Amino acid sequence: MIEIKTPAEIARMRAAGRITARALQAAKEAARPGMALDELDAVAAKVIADAGADPVFLGYQPHGAPTPYPGVACISVNDAIVHGIPGRYRLRAGDLVSVDCGAKLDGWCGDAAISFTVGEASPEDADLIATTTRALEAGIAAAVPGARLGDVAHAIGSVVRSSRYGLMADHGGHGIGRQMHEAPHVPNEGRPHRGVRLQPGLVLALEPMLIAGGRDDYVTDPDGWTLRSADGTRAAHVEHTVAVTEDGPRVLTTL
Repeated sequence: MIEIKTPAEIARMRAAGRITARALQAAKEAARPGMALDELDAVAAKVIADAGADPVFLGYQPHGAPTPYPGVACISVNDAIVHGIPGRYRLRAGDLVSVDCGAKLDGWCGDAAISFTVGEASPEDADLIATTTRALEAGIAAAVPGARLGDVAHAIGSVVRSSRYGLMADHGGHGIGRQMHEAPHVPNEGRPHRGVRLQPGLVLALEPMLIAGGRDDYVTDPDGWTLRSADGTRAAHVEHTVAVTEDGPRVLTTL
């Protein structure tokens, strides 16, 4: 069932979203060569804890997951697209890092992701991240009352396909509110004028996941969580929690 939020509930989600944004920003600022991923995870964890919120990823175990998720953030490096477990790998200059994080405050969730490079980005990585961001921005712009879910999916996918990047198969965004994952599923590619009609109070987490090599397929690590590009090329992932309002889309996970 799709839950429509009141303006007061959206305001509470904004508070959770702001904490999520601060955790991501802190992780990005702390990332440097030699830093282990679990140390970066601890940075995000401290921001969330200091704000009096709870991490929504820690202990999360959806259907099909082999174990509860062990980190506060998903930290995916280079060819890892999403769901990378923050272990003892130490960052190197030039690594492309995607951090996905969520916070829950007073019963309401925020969910967002960023991608960045450690140190100076190569032109290829810079373009991949910029295109992923443009795809997200296109999806956000399409999230207006009266539009349909297919319009959002089409907006995201059109940016990706015109840039000749791969778009991770079988994954997309989702509704969000009291739970991190709620209805509806939001594809990252689709036909316009199709699907659920957007109305004020609908809150969505939009998250394009792009693969540099142009293929859409992926493989799963032995840990059962980390998803990597099948061709071994780099990937980028960005995400925002977005509320559909009478005044247009409102991004809840910005600083």
